[in-house]
Amino acid sequence: MIERRFDFADGAALAVALAGDVAAELDRAIEARGHAALAVSGGTTPIQFFKALSRRKLSWSRVTITLVDERQVPPTSERSNARLVRENLLQNEAAKARFEPLLNNPGAAAVPPFDVVVLGMGLDGHTASFFPASPELAAVTAPAAAAKIMAVTAPGVPEPRLTFTLPWLLRAALLCLHIEGTGKQKVLQQALGEGPVAAMPIRAVLNAETPLSLYWCP
Repeated sequence: MIERRFDFADGAALAVALAGDVAAELDRAIEARGHAALAVSGGTTPIQFFKALSRRKLSWSRVTITLVDERQVPPTSERSNARLVRENLLQNEAAKARFEPLLNNPGAAAVPPFDVVVLGMGLDGHTASFFPASPELAAVTAPAAAAKIMAVTAPGVPEPRLTFTLPWLLRAALLCLHIEGTGKQKVLQQALGEGPVAAMPIRAVLNAETPLSLYWCP
């Protein structure tokens, strides 16, 4: 459920605000337990946010960063989310963070429960690697899914993917949805209406009891 909504004039303002809120929650976790865990999404939308977050001053050596999902491509590929994170987030102050990529890395499954998860959304209503018509959609969005990370496929998606399953994402203390553009705003409004998760998988997050913070700009 969307508990809070923040609208911004542009992506630069959104990036700064989201980076501030994420950094504050990571700081709280470090103060409470001595460490923090952050899961981020790929694509082009979060690049400004990554750069803004990378400059925030906090105890990055106590932060573990991983990916919400990943394409099964080499880490040097332009389509690799790990590459995106390395080039845009693991820089500046955040270069001290520990990074656990999903592909060919058993350590990703050992990442502690997330303090912050930042999700995105596609124009088809997918989030993470929860895709319409994916054979694995019911399994990865099952509230009682036991596996942390699952391999998924979907029609029209070039590569197979890996994704954290819904219950692990919903455990975050701060769960954010970051979308930009009027097109995605319309998709979100449609997803907030009645309809099956299979048609618009973002509904699995929107319909959950975990409070969701929405960050949007045109």
